[in-house]
Amino acid sequence: QVQLVESGGGLVQAGGSLRLSCAASGRTFSNYARGWFRQAPGKEREFVATINWNGGSSYYADSVKGRFTISRDNAKNTVYLQMNSLEPEDTAVYYCAAQSVYRAVALSTISNQYEYWGQGLQVTVSS
Repeated sequence: QVQLVESGGGLVQAGGSLRLSCAASGRTFSNYARGWFRQAPGKEREFVATINWNGGSSYYADSVKGRFTISRDNAKNTVYLQMNSLEPEDTAVYYCAAQSVYRAVALSTISNQYEYWGQGLQVTVSS
């Protein structure tokens, strides 16, 4: 059974930092793109960041560009999201995801192009 398990969320003050982790089990994702999405209360799930299979390229939503960094450790089957300069608008449930296209060339911001999902992790930024 494939599982993606997020950790590292919580409550932080505006301007602070958090590092999210997403560990995969049941399948190796070293050849597949990984991503992070988030969903704020009353809003649709939105793309945050994605990274290709070997970590050589990444892409970010404009709202987090320059503040968030996605990275991966294929030896640990884990993807990370370093979040700096957090703002109250970043408050959401954060989901990690993984694609099932082998070494996909194009990075995707579309949620339905990710087959595997974590259970979600609350991040709350207080003002």
